[in-house]
Amino acid sequence: MGESRGALFRVLVLNQISASGLKRLPAERYQVGKDLAQPDAILVRSADMHALAVPQSVKAVARAGAGTNNIPVKAMSTRGVPVFNAPGANANAVKELVLAGMLMAARNLPGALRFVAALDPRASDMEARVEDGKKAYAGFELAGHTLGIVGLGKIGCLVADAAIKLGMQVLGYDPDITVDAAWSLPSQVRRAGSVAEVLKNSHFVTLHVPLVDATRGLVNAENIGSMRNGAVLLNFSREGVVDNAAVLAALSSKHLGWYVCDFPQASINGHERVLALPHLGASTREAEENCALMVVDQLRDFLEHGNVARSVNFPDVAMPRESAWRVAIANANVPNMLGQISTAMAQAGLNIHNMVNKSRGEVAYTLVDVDSAVGAPVLAQLQAINGVLSVRYLPSA
Repeated sequence: MGESRGALFRVLVLNQISASGLKRLPAERYQVGKDLAQPDAILVRSADMHALAVPQSVKAVARAGAGTNNIPVKAMSTRGVPVFNAPGANANAVKELVLAGMLMAARNLPGALRFVAALDPRASDMEARVEDGKKAYAGFELAGHTLGIVGLGKIGCLVADAAIKLGMQVLGYDPDITVDAAWSLPSQVRRAGSVAEVLKNSHFVTLHVPLVDATRGLVNAENIGSMRNGAVLLNFSREGVVDNAAVLAALSSKHLGWYVCDFPQASINGHERVLALPHLGASTREAEENCALMVVDQLRDFLEHGNVARSVNFPDVAMPRESAWRVAIANANVPNMLGQISTAMAQAGLNIHNMVNKSRGEVAYTLVDVDSAVGAPVLAQLQAINGVLSVRYLPSA
């Protein structure tokens, strides 16, 4: 339970992480590698951790990206382990891919590219074939058309702004929009009252929502029929947000013009009106670097100071150090936990210099700075309190 600021932290890396991010972990205090026993933390991108036996030594998991479906978040919560992510760090990369998807669909570029690839460059009539064949791939311009956006987080806001600059009308829906997102949303965006309204009134619909119970099958057989004839559906969030069978039926009836997604699957691959990309959303040098920088800084602040920022299962808690002795405690969010923690410290003769406590869902988190060193018996007593999930001692020296 005890860790000093001079301690060597061991960080297990499950995927290739940007070197710029890893450089933020000073070598004199951090050991980073792919084959480390008893790691203090895990850095991951897309590796599936659900079947991984996460060592009991792990104090934090950090995902260099936004989604955390590949991480057993609930299991980590029960152990008092925060799971960090990097929301917004890859937003510009995804925005640009959404724009590329819209342009490819609007201008029939996938078919046009296949047509050109099939031409014999040695044929004397190749130019004539080009002129004759291009008529089949005539498209339309984005300007003047309506883009519907479901999910107005960082990515959705950036897509909205870019679409407006391209001359499009934008209709947005997000029942859980944050204050920050609302402030960054362009004033020209019209607010929809439901997903159904977006589907009914848009030439393009792009989805930017997490995969949770409420969003699974968000576009399905019941509502896809309300979309405009020839509309383009784009999904760069999670594959489960869209019912593939409903999409295929709508494409086959020519009601839906295109389905553009970032999730190749056996059921949809090969369809001439499906443009499936190989998980390219965050696959840019810039996005990978931004994600790594953000999440490594969060991880380091937690390991060294106990501060929590951008965790998907813990509350945001930060407290400037005003004492050399700090204790970080994660516990079940039930009554009288703070009282029991304070009592245990008082009975040990510890004077609390500063304290902050916040909760999120079923987890509460407390940082306590005291005026003297904390002995192992006190830490053991805190850990023994019913409902306490983890206790960390973080002295500054």
